[in-house]
Amino acid sequence: PKQLVCFADASGQGIGAFCLSESGAGSDAASLKTTAKKVDGGYILNGTKLWITSGGIASTYIVMARTGGEGSKGVSSFIVTAGTPGLSFGKKEKKMGWRQSPTREVIFENCFVPEENRLLNEGEGFKVAMAALDKGRITIGSIGVGLAQRALDEAVKYSLTRQQFNQPIFDFQGLQFMMADMACEVEASRLLVQKAAMLYDSGKPNAKIASFAKMKATDTAMKVTT
Repeated sequence: PKQLVCFADASGQGIGAFCLSESGAGSDAASLKTTAKKVDGGYILNGTKLWITSGGIASTYIVMARTGGEGSKGVSSFIVTAGTPGLSFGKKEKKMGWRQSPTREVIFENCFVPEENRLLNEGEGFKVAMAALDKGRITIGSIGVGLAQRALDEAVKYSLTRQQFNQPIFDFQGLQFMMADMACEVEASRLLVQKAAMLYDSGKPNAKIASFAKMKATDTAMKVTT
């Protein structure tokens, strides 16, 4: 467990959550404020994480907290298990989409974590965070592709059954143009996500391509569903 960040166990019975973002530390993750103070046998965590996927239902939380000075070199990573005293959750966010997975605030109030639950060495938490984000961007991109494809499928299905002027609206060229544009964007997004995944699987993760995949696929999902 000290070398691997897991988001679900192999049997699918356990769910994990990745706790990095804060109110003032989203894209600028190195500025996070949650602290991990060293004490006998471990650390005391205090702080709040926002927009945490699977918050409240996960059994394992990978938490980035500050053990040192400012910047990325002061960040360490910890495993916190559900039920740990001092671990609590905010309200379930009302999201526009992807409601199958809850998103919540995760709160640490004098939460004790044993020293053996630290991932890697002190000050190497940012390395853990960035490694997870490389894979996470591909995951979010794939979700965007799936959402967009299902929306397109539903649009085509509806257009073949909805009748206007004694014909399916699918036969109107204006709608065909729209659906053709949608199909092109979905396919382009899928190929970009697949390229990012192929590079990751081949041991050559590319943060730029993974970021492109996430951006393109999620923009496409928004465009197609709109």
